[in-house]
Amino acid sequence: MSFNIALSGIAAAQKDLNTTANNIANVNSIGFKESRTEFADVYANSIFSNSKTAVGGGVTTSQVAQQFHQGSMQFTNNALDMAINGGGFFVTSSDINGQDQSFTRAGAFKVDSSNYLVDSQGNYLQTFPVDKDGNSTSVSLTTTKPVAIPDTAGSPQMTGDISIQMNLNAGDSTLDPALFDPNDRDTYNNSTAVTMYDSLGEPHIMTTYFVRPPNGAYTGESNWVAYYAVDGKQVDVDGAAGSYQTDTDADGTPDGTGTAVTAGGWKGAVLKFNDIGAYTGSDPATIKTESLGVAGANVLGPGTDGTQTLTIAFNNPTQYASTFEVTELNQDGTTVGRLTNVEVGADGLVNASYSNGTTVALARVALARFANEQGLTQVGNTSWKASQDSGQALAGEANSGTFGSIRSSALEQSNVDLTTELVDLISAQRNFQANSRTLEVNNTLQQTILQIR
Repeated sequence: MSFNIALSGIAAAQKDLNTTANNIANVNSIGFKESRTEFADVYANSIFSNSKTAVGGGVTTSQVAQQFHQGSMQFTNNALDMAINGGGFFVTSSDINGQDQSFTRAGAFKVDSSNYLVDSQGNYLQTFPVDKDGNSTSVSLTTTKPVAIPDTAGSPQMTGDISIQMNLNAGDSTLDPALFDPNDRDTYNNSTAVTMYDSLGEPHIMTTYFVRPPNGAYTGESNWVAYYAVDGKQVDVDGAAGSYQTDTDADGTPDGTGTAVTAGGWKGAVLKFNDIGAYTGSDPATIKTESLGVAGANVLGPGTDGTQTLTIAFNNPTQYASTFEVTELNQDGTTVGRLTNVEVGADGLVNASYSNGTTVALARVALARFANEQGLTQVGNTSWKASQDSGQALAGEANSGTFGSIRSSALEQSNVDLTTELVDLISAQRNFQANSRTLEVNNTLQQTILQIR
C-alpha cells in the first residue's frame, strides 16, 4: 500500500509540475488564464474498521482550476485590438452563419479577405445588430452575427438644403447691387462657399456673395443682397427676385418703393435685419434656387438629376458692427465615402468613419458571462466552450451591469505571475523528490524483508 501512496504523490507532483510549466509557457499568450492544481487526500474506511488508526491512501488531483482574474493591459496602435476591463468574454464562431460559439478573452482581431472581423484562427467575432443611431436591436446570442467593415459608405445623396449662420458687418461700405460681378472683388462685400453634391456624388462649389446696397439702411430695417453661383456659374433664385428698400419719406419711414435684385441678369435674394442687428426674414420668404440642370442654371454634368434645386436657410444671422464671420455652414448631401477609420467604444459600439464625413454604426460587440467560469471547457487557442458545470452563456452589452468595458487599441495580457510560478516550480520539484524518496525507502524495506533467512 505504501508503494501506491508514494506513487500517488509522485503523480500529483508531476501534475503540479505540468500545470506550472504550462503556465510559464503561456506567460506571453494574449488572454491566457493561469491554472491551479487542486489536490485532495484519498481516504477509505468502513463501519468495521478503526478510524482512529486508519491511514490515508495517498493523494489525487481533484481539479485543474483556471483562475479568471484580470490580466494587465498592453496598449497597441491597432484600433481592432480589444481588451475587456472587467467581466465577460468575447464570442466567436468558426462559421459565418454557425451557432457553434466559443468564448475568449483574447481580443487580437483583424480584418479578413472579406472584410469580416476575425481572430488569429479565422473565427468570426460575434456582434449584436444595431439601428442607425447605434442602439442594439437585440441582445441575445441567438441573434448575433459577424461584422463586416464596408470599404465605402452607401450611395451618394444630392444636396437639397444648405444652412448658413454668419455675421454681416454693419460698418461695411455700401455698393450698387446692379454692378455686381463675381470676378470683380470690388463689387461685393463678402462671400462664403460650401461643397455640395449632385445626384451622382460629384462635388460642386456653391458660393454666396453678399452686397450691402446703398440706401439699404433706414429707420427700423437694414437690407443685404445675396447672389448665388455654382462652380462659378450664375444660379438665380426661383421665381421673382427679392427687392430692397431704396426710398423713404421725409420722416424717415419707408414708402414701400423697392428695387429688384437683378445685376446683369442675376436674380438674388434680400436679407432683412432690424435696428439691433437681428434677422427678421428674407425676400423671397423661402430662398430656393432654380433647377441646376440644363433647363435651369445648366451647371451640372450629363447624367445627373437636372431637377436638383437648393434651399438656402439662414440660421439666425446677425448684422453687428463686427467683422464678417461665418459660424455655421452645413449641407445635407454626401458623396461615396472611402473608409478612413474604425473605432470601438467602451460600450462595444463599432463605428466606421468615411472620407465623405459620415460615421456609420456597424454593430455592437457581444459579450457573454457564466455563473461558473471555472466550469468552462478549454478548447485551446485561449478559448473555452460552455458546459454543464459552467451553465449557459448569458449575453450582454459591454459597460453595463456586471459586464466590463471594452478598451480599444489594447490587449489583455496573460494573468500569469512569473515569480509565483517559479516558486511553485521549486515547491513541486521538492514534492516530487520527497515522494521519490518515499518510494526508495519502501523499496529498501521490501529488500530487507526479502533477505531475512
